[in-house]
Amino acid sequence: MNTEETMIAYCGITCTDCAAYIATNADDPAGLEKVAADWSKGLNAELTAADCRCNGCSSEEGPWMSHCDECEIRACAKERQAANCAHCDEYACEKLERFLDSAPEAKETLERIHAGLKVDPD
Repeated sequence: MNTEETMIAYCGITCTDCAAYIATNADDPAGLEKVAADWSKGLNAELTAADCRCNGCSSEEGPWMSHCDECEIRACAKERQAANCAHCDEYACEKLERFLDSAPEAKETLERIHAGLKVDPD
């Protein structure tokens, strides 16, 4: 995995800035343990280091964070074959807005991408 390029998740999170992505790509078990402990506390869940291994939800090759299998935003974007939600014709839908309410940085990223897309006149 080339970590020099910025990877944006379907929802707008910058994967390449994520502690789980960084620890996975550095093959850093202690870093993954720390991510699991921090996220378990913050999310009031029981996560293991294995749950947090991730190459980014839009990467072609796993591992992917355990949440990726149940993420409705990821499933929708993959079904629509969108690079991320900013590229979707229905941007920003209700399910994405619910997430973005708690992730202002992801919202800023998607807004910037969406604004930069050229609109094809009919």
